[in-house]
Amino acid sequence: MRPLPFLRRQSAALACALLAFASYALAQVPQAIRIGIANAPSGNPPRLSSGSAMAIANVRGLIEEEFRADGIKVEWYFFKGTGPAVNEALTNHQLDFALQGDLPSIIGRANGLKTRVLLILGSRTNAYLLVPPQSPVRAVADIRGKRIAFSKGTMTQLPVNRILEANGMSERDIRAVNLDTGSAQAALVNQDIDGLFGGAALLKLRDQGVARVVYSTKTAPTFTGQSVMLVTESFADKHSRLTQRTVKALARAAQWASDDANREEVFRIWALGGTPASVWREEFEGTPLAVRLSPRFDPFAVARLRDAVADAYRFRLIRKHFEVSQWIAPAYLEAALKELKLEQAWPQFDTSGKPLAP
Repeated sequence: MRPLPFLRRQSAALACALLAFASYALAQVPQAIRIGIANAPSGNPPRLSSGSAMAIANVRGLIEEEFRADGIKVEWYFFKGTGPAVNEALTNHQLDFALQGDLPSIIGRANGLKTRVLLILGSRTNAYLLVPPQSPVRAVADIRGKRIAFSKGTMTQLPVNRILEANGMSERDIRAVNLDTGSAQAALVNQDIDGLFGGAALLKLRDQGVARVVYSTKTAPTFTGQSVMLVTESFADKHSRLTQRTVKALARAAQWASDDANREEVFRIWALGGTPASVWREEFEGTPLAVRLSPRFDPFAVARLRDAVADAYRFRLIRKHFEVSQWIAPAYLEAALKELKLEQAWPQFDTSGKPLAP
């Protein structure tokens, strides 16, 4: 018995509707997830010059593993122009996620970039002041009026301003030279500048005998910086589940990297980014990895973000203040930690950096 004509028409319509829905659903799944990294790569394949869980995820392919069955590629983009270049890519809708230091992330948000902070990817990041070996500079106070280089618009600039302020100075009291890390190191070696502020990677200059460390923030945790993982609001709104799964992959990376049983392997992986393992050992000396690699928004991490926004505004690095609570999006991480049963995996700290009772 043949189907009645109207049933044939309904079946055809239903088939068309299902095909259209399938095509729509397929179109809503991106072919690739685009991740921006705010530093130049090292090696082939390119690796992060970063002491973070993101570097672990990159080398171990944890985000790729999460999406392999879906056929979704993970594309990594490294920016020699660091944070400012990443902000430009975000502005041009060329990235979905980004690893950045606190200041460039804040500058982007203050300038209208619609981003959310998903998790912390490295806290208590130290800043160092190096000078040539024969320099008369013995303390921060001695750099007044001298040519001091650092990369403006990056996470180094906030610690620089805090350090100067603690010594009765501002950027106006030094002859600030805006150079990227590579150019600044060459300038210091050639003694074209009198000093250089930067991160732990600069310690290799000391080890080569071409520089001397005058100051570090190791004894001043509130002067340090932190890195964050950003997602664009448009991606998070369209692909909430993919955002959640990306955070879960990074939580797995942070958990593995935070285990002191993996300490030497962590340093070996980080060394693939161009900074020797010996430097990472010194940078993390006396500190459990879990203290600095916790992805959580504990009181210390949130306070550091709030202080970073306030300081950036006070130092006139941004023109507009904003509320951090409207920027961070902790629900993704909390859901990931619950799924992975990692709710108690990291210690938490109060606003001054002291441990909270379990």
